[in-house]
Amino acid sequence: MVDSQYYLPNDIGISALDCREAFKLLSPKEQLYAHYLSRASWYGGLAVLIQTSPESANIYVLLQKIFRKQAPAKLEAVATAVKLSAEEYQAFLVFAAGLYANMGNYKSFGDTKFIPNLPKEKFKALVWESQAFKENPGEMEALWNNCSQPLYSLEDKEKQLGLGEKGITTYFSGNCCLEDAEFAQKFLDSKNLSAYNTRLFKTEVDGKRCYEVRLASAVKKDCAVEGEGETSCGRYEFEDAVFSVQRGDYAFLMEKVSQNLEKAKDYAADENQKRMLEEYVRSFTFGSLEAHKEGSRYWIKDKGPIVESYIGFIESYRDPFGSRGEFEGFVAVVNKAMSTRFSKLVSSAEVLLPELPWPSDFEKDRFLKPDFTSLDVLTFAGSGIPAGINIPNYDDIRQTEGFKNVSLGNVLAVAYATQKDKLTFLEEKDKDLYIKWKGPSFEVQVGLHELLGHGSGKLFVQDEKGAFNFEQTAVRNPETGELISSWYKGSETWDSKFSTIASSYEECRAECVGLYLCLNKQVLSIFGHEGEDAEEVVYVNWLTMVRAGLLGLEFYTPESKSWRQAHMQARFVILRVLLEAGEGLVGLKECTGADGRPDAIITLDRSKITTVGKSAIQRFLCKLQVHKSTADVEGGRALYEGYSAVTSNGPMDFLKFRETVLLRKEARKMFVQANTHIKDDAVELEEYEGSAAGLIQSFVERFAEDAKEVEAQLLEMGSSDATFWC
Repeated sequence: MVDSQYYLPNDIGISALDCREAFKLLSPKEQLYAHYLSRASWYGGLAVLIQTSPESANIYVLLQKIFRKQAPAKLEAVATAVKLSAEEYQAFLVFAAGLYANMGNYKSFGDTKFIPNLPKEKFKALVWESQAFKENPGEMEALWNNCSQPLYSLEDKEKQLGLGEKGITTYFSGNCCLEDAEFAQKFLDSKNLSAYNTRLFKTEVDGKRCYEVRLASAVKKDCAVEGEGETSCGRYEFEDAVFSVQRGDYAFLMEKVSQNLEKAKDYAADENQKRMLEEYVRSFTFGSLEAHKEGSRYWIKDKGPIVESYIGFIESYRDPFGSRGEFEGFVAVVNKAMSTRFSKLVSSAEVLLPELPWPSDFEKDRFLKPDFTSLDVLTFAGSGIPAGINIPNYDDIRQTEGFKNVSLGNVLAVAYATQKDKLTFLEEKDKDLYIKWKGPSFEVQVGLHELLGHGSGKLFVQDEKGAFNFEQTAVRNPETGELISSWYKGSETWDSKFSTIASSYEECRAECVGLYLCLNKQVLSIFGHEGEDAEEVVYVNWLTMVRAGLLGLEFYTPESKSWRQAHMQARFVILRVLLEAGEGLVGLKECTGADGRPDAIITLDRSKITTVGKSAIQRFLCKLQVHKSTADVEGGRALYEGYSAVTSNGPMDFLKFRETVLLRKEARKMFVQANTHIKDDAVELEEYEGSAAGLIQSFVERFAEDAKEVEAQLLEMGSSDATFWC
């Protein structure tokens, strides 16, 4: 029996993202702007298939070909004819929906592989009896032969994403290990190149290591091209190896992205939006990350747009080294009522930032007031949909020029709705409180996490000219009392220095800021919570965090001693910090559930949150910031990896708790998104039901006009790199 964590359950929650009202309020021009941005996002999002696993694109094409000929309701008769039970056919649909929702066969949240929960021979029988197979048997059989083995394979290395022996990644060729990633980073730093929009392929020629750094771009030429400016392409000798920087990764998709962004430009609201789109087009055309940064600068200046969007190689969670970005693109409409609350939080930021537990020298010289809006998502293309975002991720821009925060309101509305009978690891007296206040408390936490978490803290930097952004002879480390002795030099960044722990460490810092500042009555008042209600919001926010720390154990792999999800590792670290605080603040104990199986209960003493809890977070948060500000990788790693360790010794057997968490885990919800189409020069919104069949249908209709070309190109991209994964 295969472990259930490698299946998606038949009763997995699938919800439609409602954006009809928000979309209806847009003008015809705004609707066209949103439509073309959505098209750019959806085409770019297909690159995630290539970024996830060697087989993802092949499986996607196989499913698309089947469902384009027969919708789920029609295919059901075929399934019955080849003796699939109702449960097995539902498992087939859930697997397909999961592949679309995650843009690959690894969970976007947790990076675990999932396989179909029906026998391989029954899956094959369904393919062979499908209309698609009857019309093109040779093509369908070849597709099946290409992907059927990895479709079901659960070899140890294939169970999760990772580098070298720790897992699967397509950001690096199969022969790369951590040392190769570190060596390539040294090369990239020496050329002032970012890894965000790259992949790395290693070969050996005449006994010499050769690395191909491949840039995502529509243009394939490796020389300077008209309109580009300087090129970073070329061949470079570096130490005892050769590096070749080349263009053309996902070329077909990048061209589609650029074409649709060009069309969106005609409907831009102002000059800022036009310049932003011009720079994005330049970035996706030539593979220039500098152009994307320039576009991001215009995006920051685009204050309070009605239609908000961001697109590119953004989050580095899934690169095992932590430097390469996964493609994502979103388009959303501003929710004005909620955005008013967030703008009040922004206005209070300069009063709240000094409350954070580090000296003023460790805070940015000037707080750059960002846009902070609540959005209803129309389109979110990529591997998954978060609840809130703080972007851009370029630290040099975030430190000196600004950033934006967004909270995704219609995602929050459905993602965190919880049924009492599915609520695990809480005492009965806490469950009703949790259900009542989870939404409001999470809204406060997201706001603080994104704005004052990711938006706070200074990095000490010495630039290429030798100039410092801090007073060397005056700034002292609050932990040691000594003068600052380390900092970021030249092109070093937070991601390049802290690499494999950077994402999770930063999420932990932002979560701690949220916990710490939610104790502030002014913050609670901004969100409309006073008196007893405010106390309940604080209690449930802290309770949610300690429970999430326990749930986080699902995302730890004991065999490789590695974490597969940055946020969940962060929450486990916070649980450890609060348990260590002692004095009965947090309790975690084993018990037996009503079903006779192992269970656990987590408790939080609300009377000690503002004393014991606040002090523990205060001390830990200061340490996190000091290591981050001073580029102290060694100290930061020792601290963070110490709290991240999952062991069976010590006062808590966390490995045993992990087994209980896996036994009682609930699958993460999937979202069905609408499509937009142009009919008679107007944009129409097409919505789908919140089910596996609805999710499948939305993807079939998403690329209806050029499906065959898209599928052929995806297969070509997959097959051209096939030798690199062996």
